[in-house]
Amino acid sequence: MSKYNSVWVSDVHLGLRDSQADCLNDFLQRVECRNLYIVGDLIDFWQARRGWSWTIAHSRLMQTVLARAMEGTRVVYIPGNHDEIARDFQGLDFGGIRIERECIHESPDGRRFLVLHGDEFDGAVQCRVPSWLGDFAYDVLLAANRWVNHARRRMGFGYWSLANFLKTRIREAATHIERFENAAVHEARSRDLDGIICGHIHKAEICEIDGTLYCNDGDWVESGTALVEHTDGRLELIEALDEQRVLLREGRRRVTGQPAGGLEPAPQHSRDTLG
Repeated sequence: MSKYNSVWVSDVHLGLRDSQADCLNDFLQRVECRNLYIVGDLIDFWQARRGWSWTIAHSRLMQTVLARAMEGTRVVYIPGNHDEIARDFQGLDFGGIRIERECIHESPDGRRFLVLHGDEFDGAVQCRVPSWLGDFAYDVLLAANRWVNHARRRMGFGYWSLANFLKTRIREAATHIERFENAAVHEARSRDLDGIICGHIHKAEICEIDGTLYCNDGDWVESGTALVEHTDGRLELIEALDEQRVLLREGRRRVTGQPAGGLEPAPQHSRDTLG
């Protein structure tokens, strides 16, 4: 068990076929934390219009989050744009889970961070692509991502995010991300805070922009990342998806009595660390 002061996850998109709910569930069961923040888009209600793909793994993840709250973990759920219906219940507690539109997190070292989903900055980013076209393109991208990683697994390679690769290579996508980051940092600075923690754009990052810390916990559709806070206040991005896939495959092999040869757990590693 890894122990942290706080853990942030977002953009799980339960109901979406490509949601990595089983991997996130396994990750949460292998960590202990005082604070667990669900930073939006836990459930993809938009997908309900096109047909949900709700699995047992999705239900198990919800049960794990509820169990954590009942065990004493402070769980804060900040709805995003895909589950904005839950914003009508801000300020209320359900099974020990506090629903908030946004909140201020104070770290053990005294720094204060604005925590929100991030769709609030879409207007500043000014994306000109129609929403229906964006949804279609994203579905195509996720389908391509599935086939690419299916081929990689057959060749013995680990998980690789096609979406994140394209985000860093396509000029317009990189500009979109940069505008988002600047808008988020501006909001934190305007409130005299030390930084901001958000999700929404499915691009995990920790960086300092003009003296203000920008943190994005990523997603559990394309990349499988979580932001964690150590007991001394140090922040770290954990890339857990590939490791969780290996652990889950090992578990299934052992249940069915098959040998686990050649499936050694990948070591947990971080993408970025910034105190």
